[in-house]
Amino acid sequence: MAQDVAVHSVAAFGDGAEIPLKRQAETAGEPDLLIALKAAQGGDEDAFRRLYRAIQPGMVRYLRVLTGEDAEDVASEAWLQIAKGLSSFKGDFDGFRGWATTIARNRALDHLRRLRRRPLAAFTDEELMELPGRADTAGSAVDSLGTDAALALIAKLPRDQAEAVLLRVVVGLDAAGAAKVLGKRPGAVRTAAHRGLRKLAEYLGEAR
Repeated sequence: MAQDVAVHSVAAFGDGAEIPLKRQAETAGEPDLLIALKAAQGGDEDAFRRLYRAIQPGMVRYLRVLTGEDAEDVASEAWLQIAKGLSSFKGDFDGFRGWATTIARNRALDHLRRLRRRPLAAFTDEELMELPGRADTAGSAVDSLGTDAALALIAKLPRDQAEAVLLRVVVGLDAAGAAKVLGKRPGAVRTAAHRGLRKLAEYLGEAR
């Protein structure tokens, strides 16, 4: 069932400021999912299916922006690799979500290389403008949009901003987890997410 994606930005954009996001993939009862993770590593198929149900929706939405209609196929490839490496994974559920997302992203990049096409428009220097002053606000960038509409807006962002917003809002990773997936510093991910949210606010204003 399609769910709305709600993205909320902070009032001020100081360097290194945290974004109080309402994360689409945030899951209540994560202690139970940690139990499911341990059980799945021991070969419990029902526990593995529970992990799949918890992570798959956000993963597919993330991959949809990167790979379009091939998202489901890429996710399937990712889950095959996740299943093979599951027993060797060490960490909590948040760590597992980040690890799984990293695998999915790598499979998406491999897929795009095979197709010899780029997922998003190349960003320009103009799009990577300086952050606004501390008094500037962005308000609500995307509020109660349908999933398809929200992803279509995110797909218009430069790739670094799109991935930062997707990983923070859709997949549900914190800045450190998203940074690990992207191979960047947390501060760079926060900055990209801030810029992406501000650009989304502009897109939303143009659409009204």
